[in-house]
Amino acid sequence: MDEFSLIATYFRNLGPRSALLGVGDDCALIQLAASETLAVTTDTLVAGIHFPLVQDPQLLARRCLRVNLSDLAAMGAEPRWFQLALTLPAADPDWLEAFSAGLAADALSFGCELTGGDTTRGPLTITLTMMGVLPRGQALLRSGAIPGDGIFVTGNLGDSRGALAVLDAPPAHSSAAAATLVERYWLPEPRLTMGQRLRTIASAAIDISDGLLADLGHICERSGVAAEVTVDYLPISTALAAIAGEQAAAWALTGGDDYELCFTAPADQADTVVAIGRDLGVQVTAVGRITAGTGVRCVNAAGGDYKIHERGYTHF
Repeated sequence: MDEFSLIATYFRNLGPRSALLGVGDDCALIQLAASETLAVTTDTLVAGIHFPLVQDPQLLARRCLRVNLSDLAAMGAEPRWFQLALTLPAADPDWLEAFSAGLAADALSFGCELTGGDTTRGPLTITLTMMGVLPRGQALLRSGAIPGDGIFVTGNLGDSRGALAVLDAPPAHSSAAAATLVERYWLPEPRLTMGQRLRTIASAAIDISDGLLADLGHICERSGVAAEVTVDYLPISTALAAIAGEQAAAWALTGGDDYELCFTAPADQADTVVAIGRDLGVQVTAVGRITAGTGVRCVNAAGGDYKIHERGYTHF
């Protein structure tokens, strides 16, 4: 099939119809309320680098959408629209049917509409541009942390790194714990409502894509501060502990791909953010504090240095 029939067959009318004009013209048309700010993010995922070469296309579509939604969560935005640039080795109808079904299911679940994009031939590469809205002046930024703020994370850390170990050596990891980690990898949970509830509470926020140390380092750099992370406080799942053993803490610090939120908030707001998490069914853990200086330091519960040799994922 040609490009236009591929789009018409698999990617038209996908998600709730909220744009003035969606797929089919040269541009989508989107109407914003006067009181809203548009948040826009783009992520590219390449086969063999960001996801395994052998994969379930339905799960792949859902993961790609959720990865982008996590960026909106980190800004406190509500998802509305997205665009898809899809590079395919071939127009395989079975693959496209499964991929579009997964994309449609999560687009409907998270309330975002596909409004356009592009298709081309080449190595499997998926680029999504996600758009969301939030009240003007309430965006969560990376630049607001100050000394004395607490550092918090949602969920558990390191599970996706554990999943990659499982996927790389499946015969060695066939337990229920392994299955739990693999599901976490393919279906990360974007903390959208949590981000929205934090708009007027958190001082800075980021989603954890490259690892806690790397992403917290971005907050420190943009805010002109340092951070101290207490490794003993890291939230580590029983599944990761079963698979990783003594490596669990290192994977929680540097593994990446968890798509949980890392955020800072004034120390006197600690009970509030934990209560918000409890209200939403989201685990929130205090893992450290913001200090004066530069960089991220890891310590144990007694305050002694914790040596870590990796700092997180980098593309180059």
